[in-house]
Amino acid sequence: MNRYVELKNHQREIYYFRLRLVLSLGFVAVMLLILLLRFFYLQVIRHDYFHTMADSNRIYVVPIVPNRGLILDRNGVVMAKNYSGYTLEIAPTKVKDMDGLIAELSRLVEITPKDIKRFKKLLTERQTLETMPLLSQLTDEEVARISAQQYRFPGVEIKARLFREYPYTDVTSHLIGYVGRINQKDIDQLEEDDAASNYLGSDYIGKTGIEQSYEKDLHGKTGFEQVEVDASGRAVRVLSRTAPKSGNNLMLTLDAKLQEVAEKAFGDYRGALVALDPTNGEVLAFVSKPGYDPSLFIDGIDTDTWDELNNSPDTPLNNRALRGQYPPGSTIKPFMALAGLYYGTRSPTHGISDPGYYMLPGSRHQYRDWKVGGHGSVDMFKSIVVSCDTYYYGLANELGIDNMHSYLSRFGFGQKTGLDMEGEVSGLLPSPEWKAKRYNQIWYPGDTVSAGIGQGYNLVTPVQLAFATAILANDGVAFQPHLVKEVQPPSGGGVPTVIKRLFDLKIDPANLKLVKSAMEAVTKPGGTASVASYGAPYRIAGKTGTAQVIAIKQGEKYDAKKISEYNRDHAWFIAFAPADKPRIAMAVLVENGGHGGTTAAPIARKVMDYYLLGKIPQPLQKVTDKTGDASD
Repeated sequence: MNRYVELKNHQREIYYFRLRLVLSLGFVAVMLLILLLRFFYLQVIRHDYFHTMADSNRIYVVPIVPNRGLILDRNGVVMAKNYSGYTLEIAPTKVKDMDGLIAELSRLVEITPKDIKRFKKLLTERQTLETMPLLSQLTDEEVARISAQQYRFPGVEIKARLFREYPYTDVTSHLIGYVGRINQKDIDQLEEDDAASNYLGSDYIGKTGIEQSYEKDLHGKTGFEQVEVDASGRAVRVLSRTAPKSGNNLMLTLDAKLQEVAEKAFGDYRGALVALDPTNGEVLAFVSKPGYDPSLFIDGIDTDTWDELNNSPDTPLNNRALRGQYPPGSTIKPFMALAGLYYGTRSPTHGISDPGYYMLPGSRHQYRDWKVGGHGSVDMFKSIVVSCDTYYYGLANELGIDNMHSYLSRFGFGQKTGLDMEGEVSGLLPSPEWKAKRYNQIWYPGDTVSAGIGQGYNLVTPVQLAFATAILANDGVAFQPHLVKEVQPPSGGGVPTVIKRLFDLKIDPANLKLVKSAMEAVTKPGGTASVASYGAPYRIAGKTGTAQVIAIKQGEKYDAKKISEYNRDHAWFIAFAPADKPRIAMAVLVENGGHGGTTAAPIARKVMDYYLLGKIPQPLQKVTDKTGDASD
């Protein structure tokens, strides 16, 4: 048996062993080098980047929303304030089945179909990843119930927020306005104004009225907190804090009680009233009726309520005092009389014989006076007292539209008053140039005749007519109408609004005396508003007016009883009192109210009684003109 013995080559084994050892050490060295290079890259080259990321993950900057300023009346009565409350909010990006989530939540708290509609409307309008409120003003019990189950509902949060409250609701809705949730249009405007950073964390912004016009004063300055959080996102400690600065309070020129009296004086009528202090331009009352509940808009109005408000024939969303445009009717006559005296077209004693109509030379068309059969012999004084249309048809034709336009524009007709509220419209003081541009038509003599009694193309707003009346009451001296009396910083003190004396028309005192005395006679027996001053312990000057809503054909007779309510004439009354030393001047419009002396003048009287005497009036009862005839 042959046996072979294998002899080991120790030299070769040692060689391979060393080779493997060198390769292993080389591999380790390469890996170590790569690790060192990566370490160098992360620690040195990308140091700043990762240091920032680490801080960002650890430290949050949380905006602190400032308290919105209060809105007060001239006596310190609160008209807009804040209160804190809890809301149930949902982050839509964290929820896969929204309907299912809402159904689950409704087992814990009551969620009405109205709440769900409003929430879904907000979802369609949302522009950011922020949470959306499903319910507001939760009770403590509701907060506790949801908090205990919150782990079941990712994306659901309970938040503490400040809410806006309007104690006078619809009485001041068109004046104070409201705040609403910030939308994309607001964001674009804030970015354009370079103010977006001051609204971080804020959900609301002024949308209308004083809330909108004085947004910069009311909002305040946003504060910030640097908060350290743990890996789960919970706040561990506050590293630094910049306190927010509350918004300024606004003290208005308005008297809240007078506003309330004026609102109630309208009773069931629609309309507007603007009352000014003619000696300084302060707005004492600003009524547009009907109004609405501004709180409906704060967190987004539901579709049904919006449709109800938007489609109402009473148009409660229309700010009639600021944006309603109506023919001034016969309230234009005192200003026309001053124009006639200024240009020498008429003297105080110049009289006409009024047959009840006016005809242009060479024309057979009759421009009718409101009184069938006419007023007989009429001079300027009587023309104002009885509101003789025929007198002013002729005066307008003799003055000419250019002189009328030039003189009436001095009282602010056809222009914005500059009231410190956004959205004012300018009305319309027509001219041949305007008609050519607007309708591509020439100006006819008949246009001038109609304009002479405040009809035709003439349009005014209640605030505009109140401004003109205040100028007349103050002997031609005009002051800038304004709503804010003082801006009050949170640190204390106040910055009063500068009273602006705009101009002095330097009206001939004799002309003023004639027109003012005639306006005072309007409110006495024989005048068109004799009811206005009955039993008053002070003197009242005024002028009635009727603004046609629909035209009456030649030969037809106006009969309010045969016309639907919304097509009846509007009633105007302008007034100031005491007539010898005016403290209040106003314009009152009653939509479809018929005769100014019957409906608008009694409202003005109630407001003057409260302002001058402190007398609380009864609301006006809605009536239909007993005669059904046209009057002025």
